[in-house]
Amino acid sequence: MATAKKAATSTKAKKPVGPKPGEYPGKIVDIDVSSEMSESFLEYAYSVIYSRALPDARDGLKPVHRRILHQMADMGLRPERGHVKSARVVGEVMGKLHPHGDSAIYDALVRMAQSFSMQVPLIDGHGNFGSLDSGPAAMRYTEARLANAAMAMVAEADEDTVDFGPNYDGQLLEPLVLPAAYPNLLVNGGSGIAVGMATNMAPHNLGEVIAATKFLIDNPKATLNQLMKHIPGPDFPTGGELVGAEGVREAYATGKGSFKVRATVEISKVTSRKMGITIKELPFNIGPEKVVERIADLAKAKKIQGISDIIDLTDGQTGTNVVIELKNGFEPEAVLEQLYKLTPMEDAFAINAVALVKGRPQTLGLKELLQVFIDHRIEVVRRRSEYRKAKAEGRLSMVDGLLKAIIDIDKVIKIIRGSDDAAAAKDKLIKDFKLNDEQATYILDMPLRRLTKMSKLELETEQKELKTTIAALAALLKSEENIKAQVATELTAVGKSFATPRRTRIGAA
Repeated sequence: MATAKKAATSTKAKKPVGPKPGEYPGKIVDIDVSSEMSESFLEYAYSVIYSRALPDARDGLKPVHRRILHQMADMGLRPERGHVKSARVVGEVMGKLHPHGDSAIYDALVRMAQSFSMQVPLIDGHGNFGSLDSGPAAMRYTEARLANAAMAMVAEADEDTVDFGPNYDGQLLEPLVLPAAYPNLLVNGGSGIAVGMATNMAPHNLGEVIAATKFLIDNPKATLNQLMKHIPGPDFPTGGELVGAEGVREAYATGKGSFKVRATVEISKVTSRKMGITIKELPFNIGPEKVVERIADLAKAKKIQGISDIIDLTDGQTGTNVVIELKNGFEPEAVLEQLYKLTPMEDAFAINAVALVKGRPQTLGLKELLQVFIDHRIEVVRRRSEYRKAKAEGRLSMVDGLLKAIIDIDKVIKIIRGSDDAAAAKDKLIKDFKLNDEQATYILDMPLRRLTKMSKLELETEQKELKTTIAALAALLKSEENIKAQVATELTAVGKSFATPRRTRIGAA
């Protein structure tokens, strides 16, 4: 105890000891606050714009959506397989590719499964994935797998069609863009708020978008009027009536424009004595509960006259079905005009077509959006064809070597058995059968039972098929026009598989 006390006393007597100025460089640094704030803000803004908020114009996906689709494909969650818990998908995506929180990932997954949010849903959801008026069940209750349309987005990613980059910790690779067999940005739209900019894209009809894309492939100098003959306006999954064609045209020309979407209604007798207005479709992202509540408040405040009752018969099977019963003596058309004016039955939609092009945010018109996709698909088809051609040539080389060896299989076996080691056997095979190094190695690596059972006829058939494939791919790669024609052909196939009739009607201004 005395020793400890003495040591403590002695410590108090000494002068404080600390680092001298400059002794530990980097520990304390004098900086300009305004400069540091500026640099930090720019880094944050860059991260939000490029890694979170804005979609890529080529595949129309933000990083979180792209990572979900890629990871689900990697997990084998294809349409013909069973559903798995959404929580499992979220965990895989968060742990391997997107460390930004499970709620953000699940929200993105849910949206891709909602038929009222996406023109062509990319996730096949099983369970309660929410409605326009209520949120989804927790991820531990819902299940998911890729929809058929999603396979057209992720297919061929493993054939060197797109570039891959390291994930957040550098241990895995992830696609920087998906092959995307159709213009997903136009078809499914999307929204996002970045730093200093935002995007809001309307969904469109897949068949119309494909028709416009094919027309632009054949007519690179096509005008906006010509393209709008194929795409007259957005097509919302919830239907409705589009009002204000000039706003649509402005959006297609400049990338920015607004228009209104009205509810679809039917005016008919609801009882033997009373007329009524039945709401069958509502504007995009407007739920019936919100509309019913608003109408009830206006009727109670006597701002809308003539409404005696409101009955919400909406369900998941029949869709939107809100019956507004009118008092005797009131004209349904007059009441309807008031409803459009004072309730969300008429809602404005503003297009702000901002997307990433070659890593930079740009505001794009309709023609530019289509052209970015066309350029992307041309590159995908070219890279895929080069990959397949190289793979076929490699296999042809192996088949040629096997055909040389199969002529005298007994001699091949004798050389292998009689050699001191694999190197000596390979050298002997190369010399006696005029093989190259890869062919000789392939034969040596093949189990003897497989080598002896090989049929010359089967190998010759495969050889012929490979030569035909290589010739076709070589002809495709020889001409840019041939590649464009292939892109158009594949777009036609996608349209036949997934196109649906237009839901949103185009009305007068």
